[in-house]
Amino acid sequence: MASLDWSLCSAVESVPGKRSGAVVFRGTRTPVSAVFENLQDMTIEELTQEFGVTREQVEAVLRFAARSAEAPVATHR
Repeated sequence: MASLDWSLCSAVESVPGKRSGAVVFRGTRTPVSAVFENLQDMTIEELTQEFGVTREQVEAVLRFAARSAEAPVATHR
């Protein structure tokens, strides 16, 4: 599976020196991976409370990941 180009998602950012350049929710130090690691066991409301992000940010990340998963992967020959 190809990795996602998170630069296309306005809800996140990657800043060198901030969490070692990991993709985080914009304006926070919360890694996007926290959503995917905890989504099975937590509701969106619980995620927002636990990680200090907004419902809109979480929903934007989930929509972005879902759309990216549906997009055809370019093959190089």
